[in-house]
Amino acid sequence: MAPGKGFFVTKFILLELTNQRDLQLPLFFLFLGKYMLTALGSLGLIILTALNSHLHTPMYFFLFNLSFIDLCYSSVFTPKMLINFTSKKNIISYMGCMTQLYFFCFFVISEIYVLTSMAYDHYVAICNPLLYNIVMSPKVCSSLMLASYLMAFSGAMAHTGCMLRLTFSDANTINHYFCDIHPLLQLSCTSTFINKLVVFFVAGINIIVPSIAIFVSYGLIFSNIFHISSTEGRFKALNTCSSHIISVSLFFGSMSFMYLKPSSAWSVDDRRISSVFYTNVVTMMNPLIYSFRNKDVKTALRKSINGIQF
Repeated sequence: MAPGKGFFVTKFILLELTNQRDLQLPLFFLFLGKYMLTALGSLGLIILTALNSHLHTPMYFFLFNLSFIDLCYSSVFTPKMLINFTSKKNIISYMGCMTQLYFFCFFVISEIYVLTSMAYDHYVAICNPLLYNIVMSPKVCSSLMLASYLMAFSGAMAHTGCMLRLTFSDANTINHYFCDIHPLLQLSCTSTFINKLVVFFVAGINIIVPSIAIFVSYGLIFSNIFHISSTEGRFKALNTCSSHIISVSLFFGSMSFMYLKPSSAWSVDDRRISSVFYTNVVTMMNPLIYSFRNKDVKTALRKSINGIQF
């Protein structure tokens, strides 16, 4: 039994990513490879930033946390997906589903605020370079990260707490490959008004406020860059924030494409396949973006490899 009155479902059935059985094994190896690449890339950045003293700067402090979040965020879905590819029935327990929902919300919101903090870091570095060490002090950076995790905790608790109050007594097949908010609300046999109200306010705060902060930061950054007289100086400034711009575009772009498109325009298969991008692909791309486009990371990697004694 679950909280509340009456008998509730004790497990849910997740839909497969695709109904074509002959694709299950190829998809298993595809997502296994993607997960290994994400894990190795994120762990590599975590280790490099921790062990190399010249990377102990605000920018790499945020990159360290972004890599940690990407690793955890990917782990919320992929291991269960890999199991489901080899199972006849994709079953997840009631509490397992609520746990997956909680960590999905937590790491999504965390990533939003870390990317916002990185935008602010770039703004200070380019627009106020002389005050950078004062403005982006270790105390300020730690406070920004603490605030990011607190916002993520409160948002995840709000969504999960409201979901726990709902009754699921008959239908237990989730029209998704993981426990997302809207597919779960569709299964409830009790009123979801409060849940939708919470989604509206929590999503509004955690999307609109960071989006405005990022747009304002880059508006000021580009305004400053256009006033730089030398072409080399403009290129250097743009190159400083290019990796972050790509990460923000991928993450916010994929989320907007998924959630701002009218529900009537999506089929169940389209929604499942499209959501793969923001739940799996983006977490794999971040380590690649910050590795291949960052000279400091590549230099630290070469030094670490050269320092290994065989």
